Amino acid sequence: MVSLTFFSSASSLSSSPSKIVKSSLDFELKKLGGCTKLVRNVNLEKLKNNYLFPEISRREVEHVKKHPNVQLISLGTGDTTEPIPKQITSDMSNVRFIVLLLFLIFICAFVGFHLFPNSSQHINRGQVYTIIKCVQFWTIQFAHALSTVEGYRGYGLEQGDKVLRKAIADTFYGHLHVKSNEVFVSDGAQSDISRIQLLLGSGVTIAVQDPTFPAYIDSSVIIGQTGNFHEATKKYQNVVYMPCGPQNSFFPDLSKTPRTDVIFFCSPNNPTGYVASKKQLHQLVEFAKTNGSIIIFDSAYAAFIEDGSPRSIYEIPGAREVAIEISSFSKFAGFTGVRLGWTIIPDELLYSNGFPIINDFHRIVTTSFNGASNIAQAGGLACLSPVGLKEIRSVINYYKENRKILMETLASLGLTVYGGINAPYLWVHFKGSKSWDVFAEILEKTHIITVPGSGFGPGGEEYLRISGFGRRDDMVEASRRLRSFFNTRTKHFPFLSSASNTN
Repeated sequence: MVSLTFFSSASSLSSSPSKIVKSSLDFELKKLGGCTKLVRNVNLEKLKNNYLFPEISRREVEHVKKHPNVQLISLGTGDTTEPIPKQITSDMSNVRFIVLLLFLIFICAFVGFHLFPNSSQHINRGQVYTIIKCVQFWTIQFAHALSTVEGYRGYGLEQGDKVLRKAIADTFYGHLHVKSNEVFVSDGAQSDISRIQLLLGSGVTIAVQDPTFPAYIDSSVIIGQTGNFHEATKKYQNVVYMPCGPQNSFFPDLSKTPRTDVIFFCSPNNPTGYVASKKQLHQLVEFAKTNGSIIIFDSAYAAFIEDGSPRSIYEIPGAREVAIEISSFSKFAGFTGVRLGWTIIPDELLYSNGFPIINDFHRIVTTSFNGASNIAQAGGLACLSPVGLKEIRSVINYYKENRKILMETLASLGLTVYGGINAPYLWVHFKGSKSWDVFAEILEKTHIITVPGSGFGPGGEEYLRISGFGRRDDMVEASRRLRSFFNTRTKHFPFLSSASNTN
């Protein structure tokens, strides 16, 4: 294992965000006119610094200004890059097929005919390469149809197109007894996190994995569930941080975890890349049932699971009584820009007084959301067609190969690399170093964007998250630059060259 210590350089990029960024809470007030009498939301005042990914983008812009002629490579934010395959585009370019399919969708809305019958096919048997090209053509045709009397569609159901809801239930949960009325189609998982927070309200207590996806914490702060931020611990009051690291196989010690109303849990995990086993999820579900808690289960990366681990919390007996599942087309289908996701609220999930939680979520959705774009939903149906699912897998496999290239490179340098088997992310340990310093030095010396682990919570300090999303030539070039960089640095720092990967 490499033991490197990264020291702050003269560049301001190596400083921690709190020292270099004048966030919305700490800016120099410039009076542009009279103030209103509206008092600022006190919960927004609690937020510490900028949200992680805009902060990384800010530093990226700063770096490009400083080095305008370099080729910047991003191994950071989890944005997909690969287009939908031409095979799908050509298959979908039969206009008569498009017209027929749109006609069937129209009929489905009225007579309940299900375009996509029950199927036990899992996500990992699909091919992600379909999605960008297939949807590109599909949405163009659908958009053109909107200019005709026959093809025009206005407001749809806030909960989502009935045919798409049925297709999601059958494709991903056909063997798990999820009903189409329990599926709420949305404009993405991150938006649904905020709607779930609106459902939960400010009076609940929450627990999160540490490290964790920052949207869980920030949305909890905004809705008013937390206390103030403690600089010394890097934690918010009234939040239970469940350590998930190498010391406990990245799964929390539930025997030491106090009861909370809500448990946010992501598997495969962002950022660590770890997936919970069936045994572990059994423990989590039993823990929630014993404590009367609700699990918010984020399965956005389920398509990358390849070792037989559960892709849905509902694979665990009893989970329908204690869990809400959030998922997305973004990473599964390359819809990071198209924006489409879904949330499952089982009928059996009840408040303490026996009232169905699904009823309240239905009210929130119909009040605060006019439904996902009908063009995006048409693209979602294309993804879940037999052709779409077949092609999608090739894109996922492409990203898995990227991940393998990076993993082999980092391990060959003696770095300890976690995750990366069932997820697109690698969780790389730099013992004794500050993650923002490592981020800054790698950016300055190699022109590669990564993500500092401390942005995911105190448990992420000393780590970087590195993503397999990107073009193959960028992965190869990034590997070359990293080899050159670390081979140079190890001449100056003692280390144990025992390359390892653990998952």
